[in-house]
Amino acid sequence: MTLKVYLSGEIHTDWREQIVEGAQGLDVSFDSPVTDHAASDDCGVTILGAEPDKFWHDHKGAQMNAIRTRKGIADADVVVVRFGDKYKQWNAAFDAGYAAALGKSLIVLHGPDHQHALKEVDAAALAVAEEPRQVVDILRYVLTGKLPGA
Repeated sequence: MTLKVYLSGEIHTDWREQIVEGAQGLDVSFDSPVTDHAASDDCGVTILGAEPDKFWHDHKGAQMNAIRTRKGIADADVVVVRFGDKYKQWNAAFDAGYAAALGKSLIVLHGPDHQHALKEVDAAALAVAEEPRQVVDILRYVLTGKLPGA
């Protein structure tokens, strides 16, 4: 069994790299949004032309990024959404809701400080992890039936 995993959410830490590295040797392929913050923010105006109003600048970028995000989530078997400690991550919550609406297997990744704020998102998930290694352990179990350390 091969799993296609989409890694969505927070872009300010190396959680994606930890999961990809930990999953080496498993039959998993990974995809994610563009994680270069400047490229993600400015793709719309760079490709389609400048916007004097910041709203339309951001709107163009969000629409272009949505093409990649929708395709990545739609094609995924498993969607992992990470909520970090900084910033209000509305895009991560949107991606989690979109994945849940599509019936995707959803794993949410966040620390205990977000438990209350994300209770509805957590309720839609099939697993709620606090550490990237737990996501790797979930993927290993799903693919091999083996528990950590076994």
